[in-house]
Amino acid sequence: MAGAERPTKRRAQRIDMNYFKRPHPFRSWRLWLSVAVPLVAVAWIAWHAVGGNQRVYSAGQMSSAHAVLAAKCDACHFTMAGFFNQKTSDRACLACHDGPIHHTDQVFTPHCSSCHEEHRGLPQLAQTSDAACTQCHADLRSTTGNLKFVRGIENFGSGHPEFAALRPGAVDPGTIKLNHAVHMKKNLAGPNGPVELDCDDCHRPPDSTDPWRFAAPTPQASMNASTTATNGMASASLSSMPPSMQKSDRAAMVLARALMAPPAYAKTCAACHGLQFDKRFAEGAPHDTPEVIHTFLLQKFTHYIAAHPAEVRESAPVPGLPQKQQPVALRVLTPQQWVTERVAESEQLLYGKTCRQCHQIDFGPAAALPVVGKSNITPRWMPHANFNHDRHQMVACTECHAALTSRETSDILMPGIATCEKCHHSGKDAAEARCFECHTYHDWTKAKEMKGKLTLSGLGE
Repeated sequence: MAGAERPTKRRAQRIDMNYFKRPHPFRSWRLWLSVAVPLVAVAWIAWHAVGGNQRVYSAGQMSSAHAVLAAKCDACHFTMAGFFNQKTSDRACLACHDGPIHHTDQVFTPHCSSCHEEHRGLPQLAQTSDAACTQCHADLRSTTGNLKFVRGIENFGSGHPEFAALRPGAVDPGTIKLNHAVHMKKNLAGPNGPVELDCDDCHRPPDSTDPWRFAAPTPQASMNASTTATNGMASASLSSMPPSMQKSDRAAMVLARALMAPPAYAKTCAACHGLQFDKRFAEGAPHDTPEVIHTFLLQKFTHYIAAHPAEVRESAPVPGLPQKQQPVALRVLTPQQWVTERVAESEQLLYGKTCRQCHQIDFGPAAALPVVGKSNITPRWMPHANFNHDRHQMVACTECHAALTSRETSDILMPGIATCEKCHHSGKDAAEARCFECHTYHDWTKAKEMKGKLTLSGLGE
């Protein structure tokens, strides 16, 4: 046994038990690095601090909207004892942005940063997660207890109700009698022969400058009236945007391209549906109020009879038996009588047939002129959602709007949620389907004008 242990002991005696006390290159470098790296980091931070560069404190890349503030941390993060040890607060956001609340009866108001997360790179801050919306809308409540919206919505593909405009009982409040299916047929009688209508012959954004195929051949009073009505409806949609945006070119462009202007008679109907009232005139009556039309007819016939005084002598059949040839009697009218009769005949033709084809015409018990029902064209079907036709112009209009089969004015030709879900759904090969794509949180009709406090020199530091 003693002989067997002797080699092991001998081998152990060769091992230096104090090897860790001797200097080694690796241990030396480790020591110097552990001291030098913190010193360099502190010196680097101190160098930036002396130069006023606050970029070193950043938690990540700023969004494109706030990129100019990347080196100005104190614009959002308030300091305490000279250090940025406070998270950004709503006060910092509201110093530059007026973020009006969603609804006055909401029970919870989230912090700005809970929805708009910075330091995530270039994504737009408006691209919020669905969780920012469902923290309220998954179990919606209000301070009054009365809800105008669906209580529980998880996301667009789960629990989102049908659009309000298409729910049971909803009808188009418009009174203009229009059969879309008839107007979409081929070989319609046009002003110069058979025509085939396209959707953009009647429906275009308000800022469209392309010529209209079936506009009035000559300027007339109705052109001004129709343009005024169209601009008025576009202005109604514009009023839903914040005052600060209403004045900007970008906002005007977005509004002008997002919605469709209501069709105007002078631009879309006049060439095919004329308002002829008497064979003596090639010109039609103006597409305007009965009062304006009455004045127009009086002037036209008054000028005409003054230039053709012989026409006050008219032939009138003598009452008698229909089997016998009746003698012809002449009657002589005063110019005023002649004008009155011609105006009455023209108005009977217009209001009894021509105008009635499209409009609701009501005569009061003793009214000299009829009352034309308001058109009630809806300028914006989805006031709580945003839609942009420009982004969808690669899709045929009839894929979303059922104009080919609609025959009643009461038909609502808006696409349903099932149509939108064909493109907007979850998955990498689908169009954006998060809440922000169609909805905004802030009620911009209550936005206030903001006065900036930052300086260009301060931003450049």
